[in-house]
Amino acid sequence: MEETNQTAVMDYVLLGLHGHHDLEVVLFVLCLGIYCMNLLGNSLLMVLIMLDPHLHNPMYFFLSNLSLIDICGTSSFIPLMLTNFLQTRSTISFPACALQMYLTLALGATECLLLAAMAYDRYVAICHPLRYTELMTGQMCMQMAALSWGTGFVNSLLQSILIWRLPFCGHNVINHFFCEILAVLKLACGDISLNALVLMVATTILTVTPLLLICLSYIFILAAIFRVPSASGRRKAFSTCSAHLTVVVIFYGTISFMYLKPKAKNPNVDKIITLFYAAVTPSLNPIIYSLRNAEVKAAVTALLGGEALSTESSGAEYLQAVAGGQGSWRGYVQTGEGSSSTDGHSLVLDAGRAALDLGLSPVRQIRRQPRAADLLGC
Repeated sequence: MEETNQTAVMDYVLLGLHGHHDLEVVLFVLCLGIYCMNLLGNSLLMVLIMLDPHLHNPMYFFLSNLSLIDICGTSSFIPLMLTNFLQTRSTISFPACALQMYLTLALGATECLLLAAMAYDRYVAICHPLRYTELMTGQMCMQMAALSWGTGFVNSLLQSILIWRLPFCGHNVINHFFCEILAVLKLACGDISLNALVLMVATTILTVTPLLLICLSYIFILAAIFRVPSASGRRKAFSTCSAHLTVVVIFYGTISFMYLKPKAKNPNVDKIITLFYAAVTPSLNPIIYSLRNAEVKAAVTALLGGEALSTESSGAEYLQAVAGGQGSWRGYVQTGEGSSSTDGHSLVLDAGRAALDLGLSPVRQIRRQPRAADLLGC
């Protein structure tokens, strides 16, 4: 008879803002506009990175991955949620709910790891400019991105397996807009201590650890910037990482506010805060990188002005460079003339000029890292 108490649930009811249909209509309009802005902004940013050879470097490679995460993450739940806003009874099938929970959890963890990879990229660019092409090769960037995606999806698979093996006793009303992992876990009628432990450990490793690595990277970055003698050099150095730092503050700031704030008396308030965190934050990334980055603004200006972004490089060549390996970014190192192929000597000159712009000593950098010139062919 115990099996009858653990009836398999084939459909779930998403409670949302049950009984507040007027507010749901308002949320429908807002979320539709935000979702369209998210799709347009992140898609244009990805296309821009593919077309403009000035953006063919590790920082923008990671940024294109971040844009893809934002598009996939919001698309995993917003379209169905918009449909449910206009219906009196919101339901979702078991396979759709399982897929939705899997994707949102996987992409959230992947974004945390990618932000840490981007912080390491900025650390190498500021603190070790002459070793940048040696350390941040195309192969290294691909490995870091693949590790981020793989870790996020493997963790989500583990969490999903542990949750869906629990008995639910016929409970099928999810008090949320979508199948969020904590909301689904509340439906279980069995022992969830193992789930809570694994979820806490995974959250610490995949969310807190990347944050600590980001903070450590920026401690070294700020220390290097404060050693720059000129004010213009300090501004140039900080401008290369200000956009990423803004994204990190918004991303982790909203997470901290959402989970560390006192629990609201009205549960609908918490659901709306979660909704705006999941929908609004991804749409801000392309805006931040467009407003706070001269290279992106220049590329947008060239694109809107009808100018050819590239006559020597294409998206296919960019992907080939990313997948190349040691020194595969060499053909995309920006020089004073544009983005032509360079040899090892010109790379050292470019790195030396960059070090001088930041007020650093190229001689001191070369002495500290003697293998850089050797690996670049000098």
